[in-house]
Amino acid sequence: MEELHPNQLYQLPPEVEEFRSLARKVCREELMPLEREYLPHSGHALGLKESIKIKNVFGKDIAARLEKVSRDTGLWYCMVPEQYGGLGISLLARAVILEELNYCAVPLPVAHVANILYECKDEQVEKYLKPVIEGTKNTSFGQTEPGAGSDPGGMMSTRAVRDGDDWVINGTKMWISMAHQSDFIMLQAVTDPEKRQRGGITMFLVDRDAPGLHIDPKGLRTWHGGAQYIVNFDNCRVPNANVLGEVGKGFGLGQQWLTIHDRLLRGPLALGKMIRALDMCVEWSKQRVTFGKPISERQAIQWKLVDMYVQINALRAMIYENCAKADNGQDVRTEASLVKLTSANWGEQCMDEAIQIHGAMGESLDLPLTLFYRLLRHTRIGGGTDEIQRMLIARKLLR
Repeated sequence: MEELHPNQLYQLPPEVEEFRSLARKVCREELMPLEREYLPHSGHALGLKESIKIKNVFGKDIAARLEKVSRDTGLWYCMVPEQYGGLGISLLARAVILEELNYCAVPLPVAHVANILYECKDEQVEKYLKPVIEGTKNTSFGQTEPGAGSDPGGMMSTRAVRDGDDWVINGTKMWISMAHQSDFIMLQAVTDPEKRQRGGITMFLVDRDAPGLHIDPKGLRTWHGGAQYIVNFDNCRVPNANVLGEVGKGFGLGQQWLTIHDRLLRGPLALGKMIRALDMCVEWSKQRVTFGKPISERQAIQWKLVDMYVQINALRAMIYENCAKADNGQDVRTEASLVKLTSANWGEQCMDEAIQIHGAMGESLDLPLTLFYRLLRHTRIGGGTDEIQRMLIARKLLR
């Protein structure tokens, strides 16, 4: 069937359309043929790097082939600035690429580099930044604590105290994705309890094998298939050279990471899955016959399809507009919260309706709908809950 990608009255820049075509081609020709085998497998846990997921499911050979495809097409470097060997493309182009790649459940390995890692300086560039770009090192983000999830600035208890040329860190982080597979952690710790988020939280690059760093190897199993970890710091010594950015400016760096990676770019992650679900529902509703006619002729089904279509188009417009604002240097913190809130809720609703339209088949592991649902339901919590996003949006409205 013809997929439901509407032709916009406006035109995206030609180079962005080129990246869309490339990402769509790779998705359809390289990823889609692997999906049926990928879906029933338990190795595609949320929070794992794409390359790790692919190895878990298919083994080294297919993982190596997909990585080669990614590197040869340049998609591996789609998130990387030109100065570090990347494509240097806009955030809008990145969003379009992610939208296309998320049409399929099978992930394409790419270099996901946290935007704050570009704050690396001197020896940090060679030791941390470049290896992450090339995929030889993994990293994780350490902000959340047992008692400091939605209010990390006010409630963070992990402390870092200066001792000569080192910092001594004590505390516990929780729900840290990829911690056990990471080579280092981008860690937030309080360095001035009076100032806290207003100049008293610092970001550190802490090596996985640093003395005093202990990760619970069991992890915290979650219903969406992910493994999150508890990380303990017991007099963990970190050299001053491992401060990322400036002392006291770590909270702002964390917010930069959350704004772009964990909020704004969650939009295309949901959008691609929503488009796939609608395409599947349209095709299925024409084939599925009950009481003598296809269910596509029943108003109850038609209205579900229309609601999904409306949400897809509204979300796409919202994502593109706010990515363009970010590319133009505008502050999009509130807009990123808006994208995250709507994409998480509409994405969950879309998958719920898609499963309902498919009936018992919707629950089959041969289809991607249940996996998409689990991943999208998580986005209402991870990266900041719905309630936090509403608070942030209301704060701007009532300022």
